Amino acid sequence: MEGIIVIKCGGSTMEQLPDTFFQAIAKLQREGKPIVIVHGGGPAINGMLDKVQITPQFVDGLRVTCEDTLRVVEMVLCGSINKALVRRLTQAGAKAWGASGIDGQTLIAEKTTKPLGWVGEVKQADTTIPLAILGQGYVPVIAPLSVSADGSDAFNVNADIAAGAIAASLSAEKLVMVTDVPGILRPLSDGSKELVQETSADEIQQMIADGVITGGMIPKVQAALDALSQGVNQVVICRGTAEDLLAVSAGEAVGTTVRMNVNQPQ
Repeated sequence: MEGIIVIKCGGSTMEQLPDTFFQAIAKLQREGKPIVIVHGGGPAINGMLDKVQITPQFVDGLRVTCEDTLRVVEMVLCGSINKALVRRLTQAGAKAWGASGIDGQTLIAEKTTKPLGWVGEVKQADTTIPLAILGQGYVPVIAPLSVSADGSDAFNVNADIAAGAIAASLSAEKLVMVTDVPGILRPLSDGSKELVQETSADEIQQMIADGVITGGMIPKVQAALDALSQGVNQVVICRGTAEDLLAVSAGEAVGTTVRMNVNQPQ
């Protein structure tokens, strides 16, 4: 299937997404544009962890996931967050179908060697479920959980990384990462910041080394580079507005566009 746009909705932005954002997705769906959504749910997970008295921990922007945390992550992401997104899409006039990376082994992973607990490193992304849902005229809404090859273990996966893997497996036209900032911001000497409108793999590595890109933006750009290296044409990091989404779909410059090299054609 050609022309797929994968949209990653961050957990910190979902409650702020306006109705018009979901209406824009419904509009694109009516026009025949295949859309896949991968979502996070960090604040909701933290809220539930607080209720069960588990203190959230992070390393380089990635959640440390013990067994108890994994149960909460699965409950929140596959349950309340996933279904809330499906409801909002339905209310906006879109047809949506909720799933997770566990369903149909869409995301097969192995436990990371990093000190993150039950966090998976994605080894394979299977397109069967997303394509089947798209083929029935629905927007797949995918929670970033993964499963081992033998099905015995579930793993938490950072939503940016999950979106990148799914976009690559679908040979997506674009991966759009919706955030609460307009894109990658570079600090200036006067204390203000400027939007990096276009960047490349080499420039991103330098910005990480220089401390321009930090925290939760690091897994976001790393997922972008992974997706690009596996055939995704471009990644756009932008705000979750209907105007930005429709502009991205139309090929207009919005937010930060990431390509393998800055001279790559549109």
